[in-house]
Amino acid sequence: MRRPAPLGAIAAVIVLGSMMTVLDTTIVHVALGRLAETFGASLSSLQWVVTGYTLALAAVIPVTAWAIGRVGTKRLYITAVGLFTAGSALAGLAWSTGSLITFRVLQGLGGGMVMPVAMTIMIRAAGGARMGRVMSLMGLPVLIGPVLGPVVGGWLVDEVSWRWIFLINVPIGLVTATLAARWFPRDEPEPVARLDVPGLLALSPGLALLIWGLATGGERNDFADPAALLPALAGAALITAFVVRALRIPHPLLDLRLFRGRTLAVGVGALGLFATAYFGSMMLLPLYYQLARGQGATEAGLLGIPQGVVTGLTMQVAGRLVDRVPPRRVVLTGIPLAALGFAAFTTQVGDGTPYWRLIVPLMVMGAGVGATMMPLMTTVQRGVRREDVPVVSTLLAIVPQIGSSIGAALVSVVLASGMQARLPAGTDSLNAVQAAPDAVLHAVAPALADAFQHTYLWPVALMALALVPALWLPRGAPAPPAASPAPERDRVPAA
Repeated sequence: MRRPAPLGAIAAVIVLGSMMTVLDTTIVHVALGRLAETFGASLSSLQWVVTGYTLALAAVIPVTAWAIGRVGTKRLYITAVGLFTAGSALAGLAWSTGSLITFRVLQGLGGGMVMPVAMTIMIRAAGGARMGRVMSLMGLPVLIGPVLGPVVGGWLVDEVSWRWIFLINVPIGLVTATLAARWFPRDEPEPVARLDVPGLLALSPGLALLIWGLATGGERNDFADPAALLPALAGAALITAFVVRALRIPHPLLDLRLFRGRTLAVGVGALGLFATAYFGSMMLLPLYYQLARGQGATEAGLLGIPQGVVTGLTMQVAGRLVDRVPPRRVVLTGIPLAALGFAAFTTQVGDGTPYWRLIVPLMVMGAGVGATMMPLMTTVQRGVRREDVPVVSTLLAIVPQIGSSIGAALVSVVLASGMQARLPAGTDSLNAVQAAPDAVLHAVAPALADAFQHTYLWPVALMALALVPALWLPRGAPAPPAASPAPERDRVPAA
């Protein structure tokens, strides 16, 4: 009988697979210009290469908790990685805009399941005593991927071929699936209730429509545009219908009654606000470096590496701390640190600021981010019953996805408004600035940098606002490893 693999080996496979899927959400952005040249398509139509992936991701995540019980974590993980890898191979061989969008949707259907299934596997393998350490490893792809994506994507597009931003996933995916088959603990499907089909038909399209509406509003700089407003309202209505139904039936697709536990409710609230601020701001950073400072895509990515390194290192320290001290102390240190570092960066944003004066406060923010997001997720997961882990893992995959979409849409609209107020006609939109010659860019750089500085104020405020729900996190230290925690929904909140 084969001995179970060490936790470190399981974690290494999961980090590899998660990094592959997270990088893919950011790596494509830098290739859109090259793809437009290759296929003779407009940037607006090629935006669906990104949007199609995101919508597929949002649509498949809600069914993951049910599928874990039905299929088992090991089989589902290997299937998800295989689907993502197949989609990557086909995308790398795409011959037209339509075929590329189709294969990106296939990628998204696999990629959407990878993170929640991986989180479930790791939490079950680690147990409560090592959950903080495990979650700190799980967070590396989520927080560092957006920093590395532009660097890797820029290098592949410039030095190799745009096809390799997809084909690079094929060997990584094959290695991940092979090692998962060999090392992951074997589990059998568990008895589950019948799939809540009405709930699925409400939540999956609801999330997809909401994200579509937000993305369209951000792209058109107008949330009142019918093309943005109608999908967003329809999505919100479907999600509301799902929530009402989930609170009334005994076996919903996702059991939202878990939110009766205060820890889950305030933890998810703080996570949502913080993720909206952080991921929205990360979308702005490469644009600022490229448009206001004249850097290339690769150079813009390299400038973000110090922040990513600090985030990763801090996350490892914070993950070990939350296994020994009340997570509330770590999070209430991390959020102010991130907000102060981000505010200091915002005051320095300009068209000629020395780069060290931008990088240092971003490193401070990175330390705060590392001490916030994964400790929050650890706090939410700790004490949840084994059978509820897939549901909570799925919720923790949905919240950052929605937060990222809201953050990106918000900063897009605010930046567009700031550019219209500050830049001369003909250069007062993102598309116009991107197409402008270098001489024009140099002339408008001060006003453009001012528009970015104004936009950054919003994520700073949202990041600071995450402190409010975080103040209600439990004050007590983690339960001893031998303890059998009560279900979160039945536990009396700590004073």
